[in-house]
Amino acid sequence: MNATARAILPPPLGRGDLIGIAAPAGPVQNEEDFAAGLRLLAEMGFRTRPPANVLRREGYLAGSDRERAAELHALWRDPEVKAIIAARGGYGCARLLPLLDFELIRRHPKILIGFSDLTVLLAAVGRETGLITFHGPMLTTLPRSDRASQEAFCNLLLGRPETEIRAKGLEILRAGEAQGRLLPGNLTNLVHMTATPLEPDYAGRILVLEDIGEAPYRIDRLLTHLAASGRLKKIAGLVLGGFDQCGDLQLIWQRALDLTADRPIPVWANFPAGHGASNRILPLGAEASLDSSSGRLRIQSQLFS
Repeated sequence: MNATARAILPPPLGRGDLIGIAAPAGPVQNEEDFAAGLRLLAEMGFRTRPPANVLRREGYLAGSDRERAAELHALWRDPEVKAIIAARGGYGCARLLPLLDFELIRRHPKILIGFSDLTVLLAAVGRETGLITFHGPMLTTLPRSDRASQEAFCNLLLGRPETEIRAKGLEILRAGEAQGRLLPGNLTNLVHMTATPLEPDYAGRILVLEDIGEAPYRIDRLLTHLAASGRLKKIAGLVLGGFDQCGDLQLIWQRALDLTADRPIPVWANFPAGHGASNRILPLGAEASLDSSSGRLRIQSQLFS
């Protein structure tokens, strides 16, 4: 969120409310996961509206840029739709940014949830509108999430967000305390937003990073770019989430420490955010704090209007 944008808090849902399913990035690849996600949302007490053509595909995208942007606009415009959840990630959100009507989104604030490639959409919407967006499971990953992540997901929708997360297995790489707005996201996508008009603001942020399927040297290169571009000098704290299929985590953790050695900010690792089963909801743009003495991330309680 930019310095001038006022935080917009989306209203929570009630049981029986309608959730719109969007495919703003890659096409649905596993129909069973998609169906399982719809069933789980129904079990939680919500109605869902999937895309009219759930198997729509144009190469590696879930339809043309204009089709995917129009789908998002239709969901934001529809007063019956109370929240929007991404079907999956992949790639494609960056291509939508020039087409998005941010004024429409600002006028109709709704819960928006996703991660991975959705980092781009979450960050851009937050920057342009001030809307608090949510980094968390998508429709096709929700059934494979652990119970704590599923419960946090449901409670968030119902207006009962987690205000404190204490992760089992958390690694405190550098102790300390920090306070600032949360900036959770996929490392690769955040780096690709660097120096673009819709790049998120890093100043005073608690940066939460995750990634998947990148060799340690590539993670090193991405982190090095964030440092060289001055972004890591601006943050208040650094939290490393899941780095699934990324090789030796110790190499990644040490590089994060080395790149922040000139500033005594807290650095945590093995936090439950990312492509693994443990993927807790994190509100992008919400005030939060890190307490290394207790290993707790605390989030402001008043997230909803």
